[in-house]
Amino acid sequence: MTRQSKDPNGTLMMSRRGILLGGATLFAGTLAAALCPTLSLAAVDAGTQGQFMKLSNLLIQHQLSPAVGARIADTASGEYKKLPQMLDAIIAIAEKKNAVQVEDFFADIPDGELKDFAHWVISAWYSGCSSEKRNATVFTYEEALTFKTTSDVVTIPSYGISGPNLWTRPNLPLSAPMPRF
Repeated sequence: MTRQSKDPNGTLMMSRRGILLGGATLFAGTLAAALCPTLSLAAVDAGTQGQFMKLSNLLIQHQLSPAVGARIADTASGEYKKLPQMLDAIIAIAEKKNAVQVEDFFADIPDGELKDFAHWVISAWYSGCSSEKRNATVFTYEEALTFKTTSDVVTIPSYGISGPNLWTRPNLPLSAPMPRF
């Protein structure tokens, strides 16, 4: 039996129970939505993600974010069906050469799928997205190496009138005599 109370004017009133249930539902929905990106990162197993970060550190001599690496590895697993084998093959080439930087082994990667994948990984880290296409997956903006390596000289985005981060114009001294009333 449901009971809805009405006020004398004939409009429906909300009960305390309804408010509590609505709030709990809203909280649970927000929590589930916040966990969805975390759940999607678990699609790549820890071994493949570790191998991906190892390859990334061989290809790129910068400090790389493991969280961004997990997003790139997740997208790579969808685009490259033989991802674990490709990672192992490129890492084996680097270990055979005792490589510590990309120049030590990149020329030895055979042309074709492996070299294209190595280029894709480098491009993903520098651009922060999976391709130049309109439907590309964006991994990061702030951690993208193209932005990160120039962040100290990039001007602050601003809608200031006089220039970046200037919200007012300086008062200029008046050179002409002002009229007196």
